[in-house]
Amino acid sequence: VSSRKGWHLIFMEDKICSFFGHRKIEETDALKEALTAEMLKALDFGCRTFYFGGFGDFDALCHKILTEIKRDKKEFKIKRVYCVQSEYYLRKRHRYLNVEDYEDVIYLKLDFDGWYKRIYYRNRAMIDASHYIIFYVEVRADSGAYKAYKYAEKKKKTMINLYKIS
Repeated sequence: VSSRKGWHLIFMEDKICSFFGHRKIEETDALKEALTAEMLKALDFGCRTFYFGGFGDFDALCHKILTEIKRDKKEFKIKRVYCVQSEYYLRKRHRYLNVEDYEDVIYLKLDFDGWYKRIYYRNRAMIDASHYIIFYVEVRADSGAYKAYKYAEKKKKTMINLYKIS
């Protein structure tokens, strides 16, 4: 794992939680409550590092809620980590990325290096590294979030899909 702050090590006792969802979502109180409850479950499960891909409404909502939890539960030493899809972005920041919102920015080595599918393979690398995954995914064949969900299912990851929360 490459990191903008040098080599990034995850210790065995630290588990990783990732988030995947659609770019456009309806933000409801029920969804916020369910996300908060799942993030607290992830902490109970041993997750201290939380991976973000950083695209869309779902990621933004997850980041906002986790930041509030981090502020209230300092004893957990929560790390918010932004996963870039190219090593290039470790050197040159995305125009929409505020690095102060994360404790680290990393690049996970991808199985494939083509430009077109880079985000898909970054998502697979995030799933491979994760111990707990929170999804907000509708079944849609053309959806990157759904493809990530199917990959996590195939890998038998511990995960939950909050899509049916209203």
